[in-house]
Amino acid sequence: MSSNVVALRTPQGREPLEQLLEDVTIRCVDDIHDAAQVLARIGQERGLKVALCEDISSNEPMVDGDGTILNADVFGWVEEGARWWEDHRLALHSPLPRACRYESEPFWVNGKGFNTRWRNSYLEEIDLVDFEKRALCKAAIVIPVHLPFGQISANSFVSTDPENEDLSEIFARDGSLLSQLIRRFIAGYVQAMRTKRRIPSDCVLSKREVECLRWAAIGKTDKEISMILERSHATIRYHIHRAGEKLDSVNRAQTIFKAGQLGYLGASS
Repeated sequence: MSSNVVALRTPQGREPLEQLLEDVTIRCVDDIHDAAQVLARIGQERGLKVALCEDISSNEPMVDGDGTILNADVFGWVEEGARWWEDHRLALHSPLPRACRYESEPFWVNGKGFNTRWRNSYLEEIDLVDFEKRALCKAAIVIPVHLPFGQISANSFVSTDPENEDLSEIFARDGSLLSQLIRRFIAGYVQAMRTKRRIPSDCVLSKREVECLRWAAIGKTDKEISMILERSHATIRYHIHRAGEKLDSVNRAQTIFKAGQLGYLGASS
């Protein structure tokens, strides 16, 4: 699958951008509805319709402080078959959220390929057969937002003209602006709506604990790690156990998972 490299233009005018960012900033749940309306207006002014998903692993729709579903009541996805968030298979089958697992910068895509800031071999391998049926549009500007604790947000803008499959000009002109606004909105939304503490605050792992967990994350046993690091089996077990205590984990697998969420383990080569 082809992937084209494109350049984004820098938004012009510092004051307007700062004001727009302030207008979409969410500091508490009461800010959500008005900030979403601003996003909807910005999209409409550019002939675009907004679709937001703050967590591609969750089936819960995004709502404001009153429980109003944003994608329906603010962004206008109300027609028959348009309520895409109700299709729980979409995150697994649509190429849009799938691409957000492999790319963190904005891109636009249609059935012919991905158009990105740089070549991404992972995107080139994503199947775009029956793109319109699986993505529910002919083309989309996509803004991935990679959040703390491994959460991935997938957001898109589609043309209000359902036949438009070329978003290259809009993306080049407004891609950077839309990206900044979406990132600000999603970050604020997640902070305002997050009620559960997933990981103990201010958790600091030692260099040796991280080293042991990195080897464990690629499948090495404690015995194998002890041979690699030239430490005793008991020492390796202690470091992994101690990391688990710091991360409030119930077992080895959860310890590795939480350490990965915090960025201690890095990306696999």
